Amino acid sequence: MAPSLPPDTSKTTKLERYNSYLRRVNTTKLLAASSTLLFRATLFISLLLLFLFTLSSPTQPHHHRQLLSSTLTPSWEKQVRQSSTPRRPSGLSVLVTGAGGFVGSHCSLALKRRGDGVLGLDNFNSYYPPSLKRSRQSLLLKHSIFIVDGDINDAKLLSHLFSLVPFTHVLHLAAQAGVRYALRNPLSYIRSNVAGFVTLLEAAKAADPQPAIVWASSSSVYGLNSDNPFSEHHRTDRPASLYAATKKAGEEIAHTYNHIHGLSLTALRFFTVYGPWGRPDMAYFSFTKDILSGRAISVYVTQDDKEVARDFTYIDDVVKGCLGAIDTAEKSTGSGGVKRKSAQLRVYNLGNTSPVSVKDMVAILEKLLRVKAKKNIVKLPRNGDVPYTHANVSLAEKDFGYRPSTDLATGLRKFVKWYVGYYGIKTRVNKETATVGADEVAESS
Repeated sequence: MAPSLPPDTSKTTKLERYNSYLRRVNTTKLLAASSTLLFRATLFISLLLLFLFTLSSPTQPHHHRQLLSSTLTPSWEKQVRQSSTPRRPSGLSVLVTGAGGFVGSHCSLALKRRGDGVLGLDNFNSYYPPSLKRSRQSLLLKHSIFIVDGDINDAKLLSHLFSLVPFTHVLHLAAQAGVRYALRNPLSYIRSNVAGFVTLLEAAKAADPQPAIVWASSSSVYGLNSDNPFSEHHRTDRPASLYAATKKAGEEIAHTYNHIHGLSLTALRFFTVYGPWGRPDMAYFSFTKDILSGRAISVYVTQDDKEVARDFTYIDDVVKGCLGAIDTAEKSTGSGGVKRKSAQLRVYNLGNTSPVSVKDMVAILEKLLRVKAKKNIVKLPRNGDVPYTHANVSLAEKDFGYRPSTDLATGLRKFVKWYVGYYGIKTRVNKETATVGADEVAESS
């Protein structure tokens, strides 16, 4: 009997291998399709989130809606032109960005009083209470100064304003201020101090005529510089904070637009400006509030227990410096965005030249408020603040006669008069201090 042969399984094996191959192919195709679908879904969601962020982001201001509706009305354009028209022969027409701010409102009033045309621009953001900015706006409106509610990142709005008014000058004071806030919201500094500045320069370079631009840099650009007093010739390539870095970036950007497009640009490095209608985030302002409320204040010292000092500069002195820079600014030399010849490019310190320690500043406030402050002595944190500032202003004095004349005690007395009047505070401060109104103090600047 012939032996039985094993069953032929070759066909079955080949079929199983083929089926296994098909399963692997289908699985691969499924995974590839799933990956493609996941990628497309992720891309779609990312684009959707980007679109939603763009609608709500401060870098894309909502003022396009304002521009396309209310700002194109004849009545709005009439306000813009009337506010910008000078009242004196050979008067200037100045666009003041940040006009609802501290320095901007004071400069706007000073320009208007001497007969120049002034148009303000401000987005009234919430870095500190907008109600204070709106109060400044109301004060300026009493002097026939109109502030456009808009953002310096709004290129269409800026282009429209330059088409309506042949500005001779721009005083660019809009910025994201403060050193410590950069730790919480760094992008706001890029949006305002870098992107916003470039957007303004783009509008100015295309304007006919091109305006001369005076703008606010900062003493913070000196950063880790240890030479005193700070001179415009000292190095500024070691910023100690993001705020300082954005202001230094602004100075380099200004050089570029001057070199390529012929814009006349003057940077003013402000040193700790204080006074009536000031910023609530500044130490002298917050100390006043806390001392009157009975809350403890933090007085900083350096890591090696040395006193922190600032070159406190009174607002009236800074305003005189700003107007001096405007009056000596030469015309821009570009046309159609193209440079025709060399244009003016300047940098100046605007300080008081007399640093005062924070400890002594608190002692002055205690005397003026007639209240003893509760003090906590705290080491200066490593958050960008520098321990000492001191301005050399000889260049500004030589070029436009800048001579600060207000000592800290005198300036703080005027601030306290404004503060108790504006906030309606009843304290042991003498009657003269308590009864001086906010408008009266503002009128003196």
